[in-house]
Formats: sequence, structure tokens, C-alpha cells
Amino acid sequence: MEDFGIYAVFGVNGPPQRLLSPEGSCRVCVAVPPCVRQVVLFSSGPWGERICVNAELDDADRFPITMGKLTPFNKCLSWEQWEEETWTDSVTLNVTLEGGNLVKADWSKAELLSVKEYTPKDIVAPLAARELNSKRKRERVSEEDSDENKLRTRGQQENVCPNGSVEKTTPVRKARGQTKGGQKLFRSEADATKTKGTANGAGEAQGIVGRTPPQSAARTKSRQAKTPTHTAPLVSPSGRWGQTLCPIDAQTAILIGGQGARMQFCKDPMWKLCTEDMSWFAAETLAEGPTPEARIGHTAVYDPDSRRIFVFGGSKNKKWFNDVHILDTQSWKWTMVEAQGKVPPLAYHSCSMFRGELFVLGGVFPCPNPEPDGCSDSLYIFDPNLSIWYQPIVTGNTPSPRSGHSACVMQERKIYVFGGWDTPVCYNDLYMLDLGLMEFSAVKTSGKAPSPRSWHGSAVLSQTKFLIHGGYNGNNALSDTFIFDIDTNSWTEVTLPQLCVPRAGHSIITMQTAGHRRFSGEDEDVDAGSVSRNLLVFGGGDNEGHFYSDLTTVAVEDLLAAI
Repeated sequence: MEDFGIYAVFGVNGPPQRLLSPEGSCRVCVAVPPCVRQVVLFSSGPWGERICVNAELDDADRFPITMGKLTPFNKCLSWEQWEEETWTDSVTLNVTLEGGNLVKADWSKAELLSVKEYTPKDIVAPLAARELNSKRKRERVSEEDSDENKLRTRGQQENVCPNGSVEKTTPVRKARGQTKGGQKLFRSEADATKTKGTANGAGEAQGIVGRTPPQSAARTKSRQAKTPTHTAPLVSPSGRWGQTLCPIDAQTAILIGGQGARMQFCKDPMWKLCTEDMSWFAAETLAEGPTPEARIGHTAVYDPDSRRIFVFGGSKNKKWFNDVHILDTQSWKWTMVEAQGKVPPLAYHSCSMFRGELFVLGGVFPCPNPEPDGCSDSLYIFDPNLSIWYQPIVTGNTPSPRSGHSACVMQERKIYVFGGWDTPVCYNDLYMLDLGLMEFSAVKTSGKAPSPRSWHGSAVLSQTKFLIHGGYNGNNALSDTFIFDIDTNSWTEVTLPQLCVPRAGHSIITMQTAGHRRFSGEDEDVDAGSVSRNLLVFGGGDNEGHFYSDLTTVAVEDLLAAI
């Protein structure tokens, strides 16, 4: 194995089988035997000028079940059937090499290889017994999953994408001590795999860059045309929800993770955004070290002092994470922290950076079967200097358990927590955590408050104001926008043409951009030479099976002027 090669292991007892070699094609398609429940893909030998290897498991209709990427810094991938809801029989493994001097090949003519059968010698009987036990165990797990689905009558699988058809209910604000009702907000994960396709609206609206959401009620199903999944390299991120967009300097932001059409995790999980010319660059292969596994519902926050991004938590199908990954934006190297202390696996939580520490509040955590997934009301703090988690002593009127809420750090001394949900209830209450006293208090507000929602976007506009936009209310994605003033404790609804598309699970940040778009009625004035602070809105979904890849910009001064 001294020459470069790409190898695969099919099943726990299979030998490595070479898929790509320097003398062969740069693409290969392998039929995975029906009995195989684990696949490991890895590289061996020097990479040279080769850039990466794209790999995906496809179903019988050539739609991806899961995907990943090998790089000179991430040389191994593994998949197991229990992690992937749509992994059945007739699965194929597609592997494509980018870069280097391998022979180019037409994908339509790629050879369909078969996996060599492998039976270890001298240990046939023990293996048969072990396989029989594994089969029985899988049958027991299948029966347990069936029983679990019967018990989950309240639809409390909170780790489910909201962007699909759901039963209509009317969420209400929950009072303390109120018993949860039997309403069902979300369909089961089995039904969730029937989501519709991505949004590919071709029109461009003012202040919007990239593929824009459809403006009519017409919906296009993703399975109208079954085309090969291997296309030209993307020049911008694919449509997604549940991602993070994290600014690292005045004109650069990093996009991490997300989930797109048919509940599939994005094949292009990491991008760099340059706001100087509003351009995107694929960034997964730029960083060394072990990259975080594909996920949604995670958080990513930037520490300007150490110039590092901290990624925490999230989920992937039935897997939940409580790991901490750090991206050093100076060396472009990933590291995974071996932290001390205890923190549960969490998704759809909030994470705020304060004086170099991560403040993690709420979120969904997995419960042992047959209990439904629960929501947390706890506050955990991570100290990067000591690599330790701890729980502070917090007093006052704490928020009830929730997930999908927002948290804004204001004036470096307060965190404002808004909304969220805990099945079957959505919230529109507002809490403030005094970071000096470590005391929570419910905020009494005036003005028209946002309706109950979760998975909305939020951003700090000034020292005294933050914004709430969009979200999901249990029935529909929302498009309204509100600004809260912490001096007067008042809400104000604002309306701008750029923020008219319903979406949830999107990302909102504020950054400097070159050029300034100011809307006044039907006219638009553009001063291309100026540099202004703008609100950037990316991605999300509309709860109708559409996932957006558009990037919308709104001048912060236009938002403040609309109050």
C-alpha cells in the first residue's frame, strides 16, 4: 500500500478492497451487498496534488443517503446503517477523486463494481454465531423502534426537520405548571423522508444574491426528474437549514453544516463568505485536522481574542453530539477538545460568547427509550483555557425548558433569550440573564410582540437593539420582523421588501459590506464605493420542503430607520 489508493471495507469482517489507484479511473461506483451494514472508506499513500475524494451512498433511485469527503487531513470515513434512516437494500457507493493526474472518465460510463465476498478461514462457526446474534439484536432493535413509534403519540421527536407537511395545530404560550397536551406538531422521522425538493427559484430580488426562494405558491417536486447526482462543482452553498454562519472578521464569515432536501446532510458542509464582493469559496479542504461530523442544530461562535471558532453539539439522525471542535482561523486547523466536566448531548440550543467562555442554554437532549426527547432549562459554561464544563449557580426566574430559541448578548453584560419551543408549545416570552449577578428575570415588554415561534433568526443591531426574524410557529414558516429596544423594553414590528420570504432554521448575522443598497419606495439608490454595516440572511426552509441558498442583505440603518 505504498502507492496512493482509495480503499473500502464492507462489513466488520471484510478485507480492504482497492477502489481507486493511480493508473485507474478517477470515478468508481460500487454495489454494496445487502448483508453489509457498515462501510469504511479510507486513503493510503501520499496524496501529492490530489485535492479530495467525494464519496456518497446512494439509494436505488440514485438519491444520496449520506455523503462525506476524504482530504489529505481527513483520511477516513465510516457509515453504519442504523445512523441512516433511508439505508435499505440496493445501495451503491460512489467515489470521485478531484485533483492529481488520474485518468479522467465519463461518469455515465463509470464501471459498476461488485464487492468481493469474504469468508475468514478457520473461524466459520464462531462468525456464524456472531452474525446470528447480530441479526437477533437488530430484530430486537427493530421491534423496540416499532414500539417506540407507537408510544410517541404526541409527536415529540424534536430532532426532526420542520420543512415538510405537518398536521396543523394551534400552539399556545405555556404557563408555568401547565400540562403538555396531546397535540402533534411534527410528523415522524419515517414520514420525514418524504420531503419535497429544494427551492431553485431563478429570479433575483433586490438586495438578494444567489438562488432565491420561489415567490409563487407553485411547488416543484424534487423527484420529477431523476438525474445523476454528480454535477459541476458548486460556486455557492446548496440549499439548507440548521446551519451556522459565523463572522470571523469585518468581511469574512464561515458557514458550517446544515441539512437539505430529502433530509440529506449537505455534501458541501463548509464555505467561506467574503462580503467585499459577496462571493463564496468552498472551505472544507482548506483546513487541516479532523473536521466535525455532518450535523444540524449545532452552534458556532467566534472568539475575537483567540481568533478561534467553537463548534458545539448538534445532531445527525439518531446521533447526538456533546463534542467541542475548534477551528483556528489563523492556522486553519481543526482540533477536537477532550473536555473535563459533564454536559449532555444537545441540539437546537443557544451558545453565547462572554469573556472567552461559552454560555450554552437549553436545547433538545435524547432520553432513553421509550421516553420522548426532552428539552433542557440548564445553563452550562465551557472554559476553553481549562477545557472544562461547569454549571454556574443561577438565581431568579429562569426560563422553562426549550429549544430553537435565540440568545443575544447586549452591552457585554446581559443575555436576552427569546422564544423557542417544547412540544407541543411554542413560546414568545423574553428573559434576561444578568451576567454580573448571574440572575434571570422575565422581561415585561410593551408594543406588539412577535408571535410564539422557534428556529427564528436573531442579530444585534446596536448597543440597545436586537432583531428577531422569521421562524416556525408549529404550523407555518414566518416572515415577519421585530426589533426590541432594551432601554424601553419595547417591541416594534418593521416591514422591508427584502425580508418578506417565510423561512425557519436560517442564519442571520451583521457585517460590513462594500456598497450600500438603500430602498425608498420603488427606487433603489446604490453607492458602490461606500462600506456599510448590513444584516445578512442565509438559507433556511419554508416548511413546504424547500430549502434556500439565497443570501439577502439589508442595511442596518434602513432597519433602524423603519422603527
